[in-house]
Amino acid sequence: MEMEKRKQHIAPAPGGIPVVDLSNSDEDEVARAVVQASEEWGVFQVVNHGIPTELIRRLKEVGTEFFELPETEKEVVARPADSKDLEGYTTDYKDGKGRGKTWADHLFHRIWPPSRINYRFWPSNSPDYKEVNEEYAKQIKKLSENIMGWLSEGLGLRRDALKEGLGGETVEYLMKVIFYPPCPDLDMLYGAPHHTDLNAITFLIANEVHGLQAFQDNKWIDVEYDDSGIVVIIADQIRRMSNGRYKCGEHRATMDTEKTRISWPVFAEPNLDHVVGPLPELISGDDNAPKFKPHFYRDYKLLKMNGLPLD
Repeated sequence: MEMEKRKQHIAPAPGGIPVVDLSNSDEDEVARAVVQASEEWGVFQVVNHGIPTELIRRLKEVGTEFFELPETEKEVVARPADSKDLEGYTTDYKDGKGRGKTWADHLFHRIWPPSRINYRFWPSNSPDYKEVNEEYAKQIKKLSENIMGWLSEGLGLRRDALKEGLGGETVEYLMKVIFYPPCPDLDMLYGAPHHTDLNAITFLIANEVHGLQAFQDNKWIDVEYDDSGIVVIIADQIRRMSNGRYKCGEHRATMDTEKTRISWPVFAEPNLDHVVGPLPELISGDDNAPKFKPHFYRDYKLLKMNGLPLD
């Protein structure tokens, strides 16, 4: 009976992933829906999230304008060849060695906290780019902290447990505008291969060209969305902090044969020097052994990106 009651709090989207309506006046019901979707799927869509539609429209507009620039102008914010950081503009074409090739252009820069922003990598072609991204950062941080609060309470912990486990006010938010050009041979190329995100939690919007797929029940499910929704993807660090209670959203990005797809994921992640592991409150007693090793986030990224053992 309890399971049947919980099932009522989320509804499937047309593309199959759960949809959570944040305008529901019963916050406990919203919290249960977020927890359930994170336990069972690791990827879901939120609607009526409070971020103005006009702000999202403008964010897409200024991002699209950047990729319409001549290559020489985009190179002004290029990632330096000797940089160990990800910030800047790059063209990414990789051979997956048997798993297919990937092809996408990226614009990557931090949007929060202000002390970590390097405007050197923010496009200056649009006078609105800075204003729009700064406002979106404030809005997505608020949404992120609400969701992490509900997830913390779903673990039986205080509301700020997951946020503090990621470093509190040092948590960083990184914008990545991804440009997937049309691809005539979809069997050869992917925008991004099957993976989980290595950060904590990801918030994604995209243009009208769909391409995101979630892996659930041993099959790929097309994720359909519109301007009213934001896709939330639970990533590695939330899974590890929850000691496996919450599921990582497995996903990939496909390409269209004729149309350009652009997406705007924002990645919430700890500072590189912050240690992340199962929250201490969850690993007390003989029945709650830690399932994951704690790592400096810098080391975790290095290990995962090089396919090395993590635990």
